[in-house]
Amino acid sequence: MAMGVTGQETRTPGRVRFTYGFASVAGNAVSQTWSLWLVYFYAPPSDATIATRVSDAWGIDARVLLGLTLTVARLIEAFDDPLIGYWTDRTKSRWGRRLPFIVVFTPFWAFLFVFFFLPPVAHASLENLTYLFFLAMAFYMLSNLSGAAQEALLPTIARRADDRLSVATWQLVFGVVGAIVGLSVSSLVVQQFGFTAMAITVAFIAFGVRYGAMVVIWPYARADDTPSTPGFRRALRDTFSNPQFISYLPSFVLFQTGLQMLTAVLPFYVDTVLRDSTLFGMKGSEDTGAFTFMLTAAVITGILAAIPVYRRLAGRFGKARAYRVAMLWSAAAFPLLFFAGFVPALPALGQAIGAILLCGMATAGVFLFPNILTADIVDYDAERTNTRREAMFYGTQNMVEKGATALSPLIFAGILLAGDTSANPLGIRLVGPVAGVLVFIAFLSFRRYSLTPDVPAPSMH
Repeated sequence: MAMGVTGQETRTPGRVRFTYGFASVAGNAVSQTWSLWLVYFYAPPSDATIATRVSDAWGIDARVLLGLTLTVARLIEAFDDPLIGYWTDRTKSRWGRRLPFIVVFTPFWAFLFVFFFLPPVAHASLENLTYLFFLAMAFYMLSNLSGAAQEALLPTIARRADDRLSVATWQLVFGVVGAIVGLSVSSLVVQQFGFTAMAITVAFIAFGVRYGAMVVIWPYARADDTPSTPGFRRALRDTFSNPQFISYLPSFVLFQTGLQMLTAVLPFYVDTVLRDSTLFGMKGSEDTGAFTFMLTAAVITGILAAIPVYRRLAGRFGKARAYRVAMLWSAAAFPLLFFAGFVPALPALGQAIGAILLCGMATAGVFLFPNILTADIVDYDAERTNTRREAMFYGTQNMVEKGATALSPLIFAGILLAGDTSANPLGIRLVGPVAGVLVFIAFLSFRRYSLTPDVPAPSMH
């Protein structure tokens, strides 16, 4: 099947590809911090050393209430994603279609993130749930207004297939940097200075990175200035009738759902499974931030180590096949967290780090390919419809992803009901296998995707 992206266009300069990839630090820093700490901050394990900020009510466990609150907020707000995408696709300004949204809404997005860790009541209270509901709704919308516009620039920034793989690689590399901020740096700041200082640090980094990146790519972003032509209903219908998009979309959202659960379980894992582990005078039950840092460092190490492997796979077998390998590997690796600590004569901490390292290596490919697969789908759609609707695809993708991942905190809370203490950590151990099943279903859903050809992996420079 012919694709709209080829190797005939002029290559995008390396500094532009690099800087557009660098912008990935911002969104990943915020999202990984959110995934790692939010549930733990409001509803920690019963034997943790921090206060619980959400109480049980109406016979429902506090963590289930928290999951329901975040799920409902995300589901309601998700419906604005295609509307915002349509809005940016149709925008005409002297700054192009996307830049006005990034410039105006990024400061509000970063600023609002801090308030997740400044609840109105310091102890367990339903008031905190109400606060979190409305705050989450506003934050999700601002995240979409700023972040989706940035995502939609990819097909314009990188017109060639080799440029797209180069950009995607930089996005993964700097996404890892963002993960270092959101997972590892945040853990250390929590350990030393507390949650408020952590939130301010992450928000400041995210704001500075996104604004700084826009300065460099500004001339290229301004070139994306041709509004799409179809009305909203026609645009939405064409998006959901695109067979390649429908084949790809479930794989993306199911992976994101599983990954959010896996990330959220790490501090719980430290407080229970690794509670009695010691290293350098530290103990899991007393140094949650430091031990969480060790686990997140293993994830990041695995991702970085696997990037060259997936680039070679993409060069030899194509992006789609490499993406399938990544999903199968992830489905096999995630359940290993259930068994960490069961092997005799090996420290539980070492077993956990080994399992997490393999999980990180597996997920590198599932992070690397989705953005460029979506960009390819956008080009395929432009050939079919004779108009470009980048943000509509990214917005619709985000809507479905939010709808699915909105269930993640609820599923996560439900699993933890099976046991979330050091005496009974069954629920915490089960998160890995459940995430693995979700990713395997994602692999099955992608089998019908058929866009070709793929190009050999180029140098990143």
